[in-house]
Amino acid sequence: MSRVQTIGGFDHVDAIKLGGSFPVVVQTMWKDRLSFSDLEGSAGEQVLERIGRLKQMGCALLRFAVPDLAAAEVLGELASRVSMPLVADIHFDYKIALRCLDYPIAKIRINPGNIGSRDRVEKVLSKAAAKGIPIRIGVNAGSLPRDLAAGVDAGELSRAEALVSAAERELAIFREFDFSACLVSMKASSVADTIRANRLLAERTDAPLHIGVTEAGPLIAGVVRNTVALHTLLGEGIGDTIRVSLSDTMENEVIAGREILNTAAETSERAGERQGAAGKKGITIVSCPRCGRNGFDTHGFTRRWQDTLYAMDKNLTVAIMGCAVNGPGEARHADLGISGAGNKVLIFRHGEVIRTIDAADADAAFREELDRL
Repeated sequence: MSRVQTIGGFDHVDAIKLGGSFPVVVQTMWKDRLSFSDLEGSAGEQVLERIGRLKQMGCALLRFAVPDLAAAEVLGELASRVSMPLVADIHFDYKIALRCLDYPIAKIRINPGNIGSRDRVEKVLSKAAAKGIPIRIGVNAGSLPRDLAAGVDAGELSRAEALVSAAERELAIFREFDFSACLVSMKASSVADTIRANRLLAERTDAPLHIGVTEAGPLIAGVVRNTVALHTLLGEGIGDTIRVSLSDTMENEVIAGREILNTAAETSERAGERQGAAGKKGITIVSCPRCGRNGFDTHGFTRRWQDTLYAMDKNLTVAIMGCAVNGPGEARHADLGISGAGNKVLIFRHGEVIRTIDAADADAAFREELDRL
């Protein structure tokens, strides 16, 4: 079992515990670079609202790329305004990490191997320790140390073994400086390499593990690849925090992560123990794929309501069905459902129709019934 690390928990920032028997948490990464102008006026309000919505949807950690000192200043200002724990993702320049540590940043993500000399690494670890801020060691298959990459190319070791070796080197550096507040991630675009590497390291360390398939692709391909890898690992009790990396929205990354956690909990006792500790499953959306019998625009309705539903603090099953004849019966288990035929829409609870309305009134009526639950 992995040791416990606390992320955030100072001043206005939420505290999150990772590792041990604590629930596995979902995170995502901000997709664009922010400037100070993005934090002003209506633009700033939109940024804060979006972060709030991501939190409501189940995102526990939000990571930002910090390529230079200017970006560190912007992230520091943002961190002072939100309760969501923010993570600074840093490469190459240790001074950026030091500057981020002046702000209420909840976690730093670095690869000590590309930060520079030992004295630079020591400066980062020393300041992080003084501030009580943990560090994630991030190892990627695309940026392995030269000797390990050469070993993979020569067939002397597998990519998974190389990822583990790189992670163990970084952990050794942390041990030398007596810094234990760390997590580890080893990511590859290969599902098999991701699974094998995390299995190997889980046998050798009790550091909490962040898991995910990197550069997994667009929505469909990325969800499939992450589901196979994460479901497998979570089912074996491996992983303390996850990110579903997609060439898509942050919201869809969070939704995919939640669904993977819920499905893993349903099918694995070990994953279920961690999910159970969370005490919350949230909204489950059941929607039909649509066919020639379709009488209701299930796709459009689902798109309009998806983010709102996933942001609700309720444990409900919501059905969005296309066939008025079979919809209520097929979704008899749903707490609330909607279906339709022609210009009429049916709203039902547990298979029983409670309202028949015009299609133009569907969204308003659905909102009214949702609020009643």
